[in-house]
Amino acid sequence: MINIEDFKKLEIRIGKVKSVEKVEDTDKLLRFIFDLGGEERQIISGIAESYPDLGVLVGKEVPIIVNLEPRNIKGYESQGMVLAVIADGLPVLLNPDREVPVGSLVS
Repeated sequence: MINIEDFKKLEIRIGKVKSVEKVEDTDKLLRFIFDLGGEERQIISGIAESYPDLGVLVGKEVPIIVNLEPRNIKGYESQGMVLAVIADGLPVLLNPDREVPVGSLVS
């Protein structure tokens, strides 16, 4: 269990997918570029099996954790984490039920 103060340390913002591509020589990894409203972030995520048509992801608004330490994954710097739920054994991205400004703080 964590307390509310620990939870408040997470900075979760809405990012809009500008581009996405498969990471070469992997089955699960995707390289996202997110627009955070005046800032772009590259995030590597292991959700490729859920999205064979990457075109459906472009333009999607997704909550991302933006204050994680960057991590090197397969030669790319991942600058955050996308939020997803596991459904039927596969990750599914979360997204707002209507369009919101990119960079909006999730609270």
